[in-house]
Amino acid sequence: MKIIRILTVTAAIAFAGSTSAVYADSCNYVQENMFAGPFNVCQEPVDADACAELGQTDDNADAVHSDGACSADGLVGTCDLGDSQLRYFSGDAGGLEIGCGFQGGDWVSAE
Repeated sequence: MKIIRILTVTAAIAFAGSTSAVYADSCNYVQENMFAGPFNVCQEPVDADACAELGQTDDNADAVHSDGACSADGLVGTCDLGDSQLRYFSGDAGGLEIGCGFQGGDWVSAE
């Protein structure tokens, strides 16, 4: 069951990245699912439709689409998913790194 939920989140992130690769926009939201969170995150690039989808995935909330890139203020680290970057502004870096690996990404510490 856990792997199915992780794959669902990964698919949503891949969808968001693949449908918005030409955009420089971002999406700030609270990421949460049955295994982790809540985390304050910003994902880029993400168009408005993909941002709305992210805000409705799992228990995510408060999705707000923004023109331009994510802020770097208060950044804990980034999960590099190839086509998109998922930037974390809350949470434990060690745990986030593990979660990033489950999403098929590479963790980049803010330090």
